[in-house]
Amino acid sequence: MDRPALRPEAMDVSDLLSPRVRGIRTSQIGLVADRGRDDPDVVKLWIGEGDLPTPPFIVEAAHRAMQAGHTRYATSLGLPRLREALGEYHARHWGVAIPPDRFAVTAGGMNAVMQAAQALLEPGDEIIIPSPAWPNLGEAVRVTGGVPVSVPYRVDAEGRFSLPLSDIEAALTPRTRVIMVNSPSNPTGWIMPADEMVALRDLARERGLWILADEVYAHFTYDRPIAPSFLQICTEQDRLIVANTFSKNWAMTGWRAGWLIFPKGLAETFAKLGQYNTTSIPTFVQHAAVTALDEGDGFIRTMVGRCAEARAILIDGLSRLPGASIAPPEGAFYLMARLVEDEPSLPFALRLLEQAKVGVAPGTAFGPEGEGFVRLCYAISPELAQEAVRRITGLLGR
Repeated sequence: MDRPALRPEAMDVSDLLSPRVRGIRTSQIGLVADRGRDDPDVVKLWIGEGDLPTPPFIVEAAHRAMQAGHTRYATSLGLPRLREALGEYHARHWGVAIPPDRFAVTAGGMNAVMQAAQALLEPGDEIIIPSPAWPNLGEAVRVTGGVPVSVPYRVDAEGRFSLPLSDIEAALTPRTRVIMVNSPSNPTGWIMPADEMVALRDLARERGLWILADEVYAHFTYDRPIAPSFLQICTEQDRLIVANTFSKNWAMTGWRAGWLIFPKGLAETFAKLGQYNTTSIPTFVQHAAVTALDEGDGFIRTMVGRCAEARAILIDGLSRLPGASIAPPEGAFYLMARLVEDEPSLPFALRLLEQAKVGVAPGTAFGPEGEGFVRLCYAISPELAQEAVRRITGLLGR
């Protein structure tokens, strides 16, 4: 006998969705941000976004492109001139030669990660993700049917993060397909040492595994000119995909422009993925992205210098709190800090928002390994960093 149809008033329409979609988790970053997003008095350090607007020379390039009629579809891999400019950018900063046919332009770094997951994962395939980790990584994997496997960073007595290769190797199973590396890391600020990158490359070659490298924060380093890239140690035949974005370097978060670098011979595959994900990102945005690459190195230096100042202010001020544990991050623009003892990170983040008007991301937003931490984004002015310290120490100082 046929099952009776549910009455509309009794039906939960979410039950009709794909189990993978039903399982998408709510971001705790958004949960906290939604409580104070519209409050102008809140010092907002929760989301990974700087407080500077996109520089005028990039905005003007987009305007010129629109006026010139560059408002139609573009090839799904991205404008040839943009892919050439990306090659020139990587040659300039890392000394590597990447031809245009190994780049795909994407709708930001998130779409770059999603396309990589779509290309590499079958349902049930496992991907190693060091944790605490940007939550979008694991959710992109789940949406595509993959299984994220967390490998916790080790944390020493001073709060410094490390990731022994033996811990990654111990997590491998016959279902492992990909090893994700985010270096410099969001949220920990960890940078993978160059010799460990070589060892991981060799392990991936030996086991036939892919490396998915999120190198978004490579310029944001504080003890070296730039973070090393897997592109410097891998060949065009290696199983390596690198994801990146225009968002952080050039204050272009809302423009939704990013890129992928893939092994030789996969251009047709990623052209199809781009076509069926987004068709293409706006053509005038791509023209502006060329200008960002060609003329934007000075702005990157300004951004990094500004972050270094805010980083120093937050570390110096918050380290004075009784019981606080803060290790200077090597890279990116986040401070993963233990500021209180015996208070879960989500309630503590909500208390900071309510009582000090400072918005931070709870550590558990980045996985259970983040419990006890909060993450502060310091891509802000020194003055705003000083105000954040004043408010937090005013609440917690004793």
